Amino acid sequence: MNKHVREQLKQQLKADRQLILAAFQADGKPEKLLRSLRHSVDGVLAQAWEEAQLPDDTALVGVGGYGRGELFPYSDIDLLILLGQAPDAATQEKLEALVQLLWDLGLEIGHSIRTVDECMSESKADITVQTSLLEARLVTGDLPLFEQLQQRYAAAMDPQAFFQAKTAEMRQRHAKYEDTAFSLEPNCKESPGGLRDLQVILWVAKAAGLANSWRTLATGGLITLTEARQLMEKERAFKDIRVRLHLQAGRREDRLVFDVQTAIAQSLGLQATGSGPNMRRASEILMQRYYWAAKTVTQLNTILLQNIEARLFPQDDQPVPINARFNEVNSLIDISGDDTFERHPSAMLEIFLLMTQRPALKGMTSRATRALWHARFKIDAQFRQDPANRALFLRIMQAPVGVIHALRRMNEMSILGRYLPNFRRIVGQMQHDLFHVYTVDQHILMVVRNMRRFTMSEHAHEYPYCSQLMANFSQPWLLYVAALFHDIAKGRGGDHSKLGVADATQFCQEHGLSADETELVAFLVENHLSMSQVAQKQDLSDPDVIQAFASMVRDERHLTALYLLTVADIRGTSPKVWNAWKGKLLEDLYRVTLRVLGGEPHTADRELKNRQQEALSTLRLYGLPADAHKKLWQQLDMAYFLRHDASDIAWQTRSLYNKLDSDVPVVKCRLAPIGEGLQVAVWVRDQPDLFARICSYFDRKNFSILDAKIHTTNHGYALDTFLVTEQSFAKSYRDIISLIEHELGELLLSQAPLAPPSKGRLSRLSRSFPLQPTVDLRPDERGQYYLLSVAANDRTGLLYSIANVLTKYRVNLHTAKIMTLGERVEDVFLVDGAALNSARNQILLETDLLDALKV
Repeated sequence: MNKHVREQLKQQLKADRQLILAAFQADGKPEKLLRSLRHSVDGVLAQAWEEAQLPDDTALVGVGGYGRGELFPYSDIDLLILLGQAPDAATQEKLEALVQLLWDLGLEIGHSIRTVDECMSESKADITVQTSLLEARLVTGDLPLFEQLQQRYAAAMDPQAFFQAKTAEMRQRHAKYEDTAFSLEPNCKESPGGLRDLQVILWVAKAAGLANSWRTLATGGLITLTEARQLMEKERAFKDIRVRLHLQAGRREDRLVFDVQTAIAQSLGLQATGSGPNMRRASEILMQRYYWAAKTVTQLNTILLQNIEARLFPQDDQPVPINARFNEVNSLIDISGDDTFERHPSAMLEIFLLMTQRPALKGMTSRATRALWHARFKIDAQFRQDPANRALFLRIMQAPVGVIHALRRMNEMSILGRYLPNFRRIVGQMQHDLFHVYTVDQHILMVVRNMRRFTMSEHAHEYPYCSQLMANFSQPWLLYVAALFHDIAKGRGGDHSKLGVADATQFCQEHGLSADETELVAFLVENHLSMSQVAQKQDLSDPDVIQAFASMVRDERHLTALYLLTVADIRGTSPKVWNAWKGKLLEDLYRVTLRVLGGEPHTADRELKNRQQEALSTLRLYGLPADAHKKLWQQLDMAYFLRHDASDIAWQTRSLYNKLDSDVPVVKCRLAPIGEGLQVAVWVRDQPDLFARICSYFDRKNFSILDAKIHTTNHGYALDTFLVTEQSFAKSYRDIISLIEHELGELLLSQAPLAPPSKGRLSRLSRSFPLQPTVDLRPDERGQYYLLSVAANDRTGLLYSIANVLTKYRVNLHTAKIMTLGERVEDVFLVDGAALNSARNQILLETDLLDALKV
């Protein structure tokens, strides 16, 4: 092809694209854009094919999405160059020139060059190739050759094997996306409930010769006309989003990532609503609509695939009656008549109860699923007020097995939201708090799941203490009810814990719970954040803190219930939020509060004596002299013993034996007893910048500090302990221990000037949802110390930056609780120092800290 023609085609593509995109911006019709882009490329390909002068027995075939007749703005153009015979040298040269030409024209092509025999061989070996050929379309070239391919392909098609392969592939894809459509950054093409699920339906239907469009699926009796319209509507919405994603990113992008959600929402004409705490971002409205659409697709996908499977794999098993309303068919529950739910509305809850009572049932038949899906609108105020229906729902919550499966199915089919209208409000509601990775409804169900796992022996190894407590907890279903309501008031503005109490109390009263049962559920909903806040933000060595918490929970039953809900709740926010250190803090708080509730006095003197005795018992096991502890302990005050476990006291005492007067820093490191991370102890003459210096080392090594206890002895030595973690610890902890002991010791000995803190980059999530840094400095209840609380987006070097500011103002640090919640940090420091006695200095300190927290 001469240069002039090549340039002409290139300009034609560019001009066509500009016109097509301008038309889309004007009319917003995604399917028109997809067809127009395909027509434009078809025309250019036909001209390029003609210029290539290939043999007559060759054809250019569109496959995959392009073969289907759709072309997204930045999608690849999938092409098959079909040959009548293996190419000779001259033909091979022309083929290479054609492919080069297409790339020169700016076309992003994915191509293969095959004969009909090779196509059949590849199709048999690879389900992906077989699927792409299912949508083959002749662009230009030899029609008889293309028809030969189609005939041989159709003859070789095994609809049953294809169905099994595509559904297995779909399950694997769903597993990759954690089997949920409710990811906060879903892939609109590949995630469950997305475009790919719609394509799977049409592929298996077309391969079986049952239909090739939504309308023919309806006329063939596989779905209703209403369902067909719903599917077409959702498909159009997903295509619209995918087109806008491509245009926004300027490349192929199918993920609705946080960075683009607002821009996509605005391009669709969505605007934020409300103001203040009641404000809903445009992106939240977009995503809730997306989740509802994906939920519909998931449900209809299940119905359709079951119907197609029934056609491909007919069964003649006779139904086994369960009761007058339901039968069992092939291990699935079926309705006894198409109008079962119309005649017996209560059966919409009964079907889920029966599935908890009969674990052998694998699910519902497509007939039952469809009937339930369409009957869900009958769940109205009258239905909810019916005592029989309230009793059925309560029996589902009280079922010994299958509770979470029932609730998840009910949510998927919109039964749960219909029965609990306030739950429906939070279905698909996003949470922009930088640590929840699930929508509110999915988080709630995850918490219920975690609660249920505490009751299962097969999961007892995960949280043995929780499993032990749950085994002795009467009426555990009350905890499931509390979990169901603990976040139900999110998004309404105000304190969701307090707002949720009204919903939970109303539910309990309407469902006939006793006054004591209602009070427990309401208590848990109102206080579900309290235990984690006390454990992670307050000084557990302070008897007043423990006494106040004990007064709040009042008795062992309330304490145990709150502990179990707290663990389940934190575990249900994100796989990254929970760690062994949080688990230890919560368990420590539970155990010490339990002793107080049992009547054991919790005084500083008693706790000091207990810990010293336990530490001495441990030291005896090491064969040290009976007085080995005295020289160190006489230099330590009560605060040291109250802030350290007996095992830590024994370890530090043993490590520092005969090293107490050393002028060389002593650094000791061991695997943390909690089973996660490393414990580092530092013994050195005290110095003003010690904490900052140690933080600089951990910062440089990319270690995360989970906890720090800072102590100065009576004779001017610092005894500081840190709990640090890093991903590679488990693989090579011995080498890392040696490295820390050597390098940190050398750093402390050298007294080299401190490097300025690095202002590490924020993560993509933090950039999308920046957190306004906060600093709060206030005296503790006794007026002895100050509590310094900071909150900010997490980033590398953050703690070191804070430490530098504290050093500048000569602030003494006693304890540091480092709480990382996903992309958010909430750190609490117990501090004192002469500078804090001045109100002006306090203001300057807070100002400098705010500057340090900014990126």
